[in-house]
Amino acid sequence: MSQAPGAQPSPPSVYHERQRLELCAVHALNNVLQQQFFSQEAADEICKRLAPDSRLNPHRSLLGTGNYDVNVIMAALQGQGLAAVWWDRRRPLSQLALPQVLGLILNLPSPMSLGLLSLPLRRRHWVALRQVDGVYYNLDSKLRAPEVLGDEDGVRAFLAAALAQGLCEVLLVVTKEVEEKGSWLRTD
Repeated sequence: MSQAPGAQPSPPSVYHERQRLELCAVHALNNVLQQQFFSQEAADEICKRLAPDSRLNPHRSLLGTGNYDVNVIMAALQGQGLAAVWWDRRRPLSQLALPQVLGLILNLPSPMSLGLLSLPLRRRHWVALRQVDGVYYNLDSKLRAPEVLGDEDGVRAFLAAALAQGLCEVLLVVTKEVEEKGSWLRTD
């Protein structure tokens, strides 16, 4: 089917879950995978598997509202046949082989507020970055809509700014094959 002359191509459909409770880890997983694979119940089951004899599960919020740790994210990805590789922040971002990476999940400091009052506490927040149809997006569940980062240079600039804040951690979401070969890292 051809487009009418002068018509703009429609933007790609980008899956983006919005923040609910403290479920940013679940949203980041679904956003990086571009579909709803995980729910709060699935994440809670992973927590139980990780700490089966624990009364107070160390992998989630005591209140049962989410706030899952990295172990839950890594186990969830492994269950999908994927792997999470920690990015060593001492490496230059030019060594990151982005075409080999399915997506990225960042753990960022997030300010806390009570209404309009900003509190002097910092929580952690999981954020997904993903390429869809050749364009990278920031799929932060706190955003109203996906934020276009652009090409590889755009995502590297975003990562550089996030890492410069000092408290950012980056997980590369890759296939098992890419993890085993180490092909997420440029050696040239």
